[in-house]
Amino acid sequence: MTSDLTSQGRVEPAPGSAPAAAASPGSTADAAAAGSISIDGLSCSYGSFRAVRDVSTLFAPHAVTAIIGPSGCGKSTFLRTLNRMHELTPGATVAGHVLLDGVDIYSSDVDPVQLRRIVGMVFQRPNPFPTMSIYDNVIAGLRLASGKRDKSEYDAIVEQSLRRAALWDEVKDKLQQNGTSLSGGQQQRLCIARALAVDPEVILMDEPASALDPIATLHVEELIAELRANYTIVIVTHNMQQAARVSDYTAFFNMGDDRAGYMVEMGPTDDVFNRPVNSVTADYVSGRFG
Repeated sequence: MTSDLTSQGRVEPAPGSAPAAAASPGSTADAAAAGSISIDGLSCSYGSFRAVRDVSTLFAPHAVTAIIGPSGCGKSTFLRTLNRMHELTPGATVAGHVLLDGVDIYSSDVDPVQLRRIVGMVFQRPNPFPTMSIYDNVIAGLRLASGKRDKSEYDAIVEQSLRRAALWDEVKDKLQQNGTSLSGGQQQRLCIARALAVDPEVILMDEPASALDPIATLHVEELIAELRANYTIVIVTHNMQQAARVSDYTAFFNMGDDRAGYMVEMGPTDDVFNRPVNSVTADYVSGRFG
């Protein structure tokens, strides 16, 4: 994985001391598996405003971690630091360490473009490329990352990715139709197929079902449950019932007096919802605020 990420002349690593051991929701063996993300002392800002402060944790590989918390507590900003999309915003900065399979993704020799192939992202609203067919949408990232391949290879990847996204049977006879011709739920699964086509280790999802109807939401949740066997998934959601349904672990974020988001606690989802350690977590999951 390290060789896939490294390049020359990239952004300098974020300031901070060498990473300490992060609190793990899984075993020590989990930390060595592909797709393990270890975070130590992570803070991120927009100019002088600190949006997230001092987060340290570990996301277990081949599991679903849900990030919950009230609006404005930095959940989406935090998610965007995990594949260096945060730094695309003018004035955005990051301090601390994010290790993917032991490699600090903010190191100077890590290529952010390659990183975003390994750590894919699905956004709140489906965003298929409007001028492309369903077929071309699936392989768009693959073409950008690895150049031209034989059509037979593309055909196989398109079918495999759409099958993994539980969409193949619905679109196999109309692959040349525009991607935006699909329903909202189908478009979101198309975007997931596009992320899967480049063979990532990690999939980040920012409110992936918030713009969908209940049936389409169910399809996406069922897909997340299937994908956990092969990918590390981190999902931001405002829907606590959804977090309880789809995730193995849950991280609760809240906003401090300085308006910066911070992680209150993280653990197995059943524990966070039914036996939270912190009284603030108990108040949030019981609906007393948020």
